[in-house]
Amino acid sequence: MSGPDERPTPDVVVEQDADRLARAAAEALVARLAAAQALRGSASVVLTGGGIGTAVLEQMAALAAEPVRERVDWTAVDVWWGDERFVPADDDERNEKQARRALLDAVGVPDDRVHAMPASDGPFAEPEDAAEWYAGQLASAAGGEDDVPPFDVLFLGLGPDAHVASLFPGLPALYETERTVVGVRGSPKPPPLRVSLTMPAIRTAAEVWLVVSGAEKARAVHLALSETGVVQVPAAGARGVSRTLVLLDEPAASALPQGLRRLASP
Repeated sequence: MSGPDERPTPDVVVEQDADRLARAAAEALVARLAAAQALRGSASVVLTGGGIGTAVLEQMAALAAEPVRERVDWTAVDVWWGDERFVPADDDERNEKQARRALLDAVGVPDDRVHAMPASDGPFAEPEDAAEWYAGQLASAAGGEDDVPPFDVLFLGLGPDAHVASLFPGLPALYETERTVVGVRGSPKPPPLRVSLTMPAIRTAAEVWLVVSGAEKARAVHLALSETGVVQVPAAGARGVSRTLVLLDEPAASALPQGLRRLASP
């Protein structure tokens, strides 16, 4: 995995409220995936969970039923995850289950293109073993010298403590420089066991999108756009190779100085 490098300054888009944020993010993601397919016939996205993340997927399902300009061929989209709760497969906490219910089943993404992280009642008893398996899946999909396949968009939420994926401030996973996926123990947010992409893996994505809603995230948003160290503020390291897009509602943007509100079209 490559070390730290220079990335473009994040673009910041502020919508009025959570509903408009979800709709705008959905429209932008549909357009981005359609553009990727126009270039090479397929697309790849890394999903997240959480309330706003699921709301975006629900909006994407609604768009699939509307006569919009851009259309995504969902049979040619590879779906990965940035992290997963290490719980049984049918647990409502599973990001995979939420995504299937909100979008994937509705639009018909083929099972062989849905790359779910293992559940705790699957073949692996420990999150570290599940992480090693998922790293192998990424490497196999890359098919060459790279550790992960190309990701067009890597989609992240943001916690009030500025965590992204399951990379929480101060935890050992943030010191990882070689592995692409790790098991996480002692998560400060239940459940305690998780599987997560590492920061080096996140930073391989062409575009990283942080989608954040709510006033309780405002301070974390401010820190994420600062020069704070990644171990203290994981979101500060979540940057794409060609673009980082920060999509906010007004409450989440409330702590930003006007100079950081670099409004841009998604």
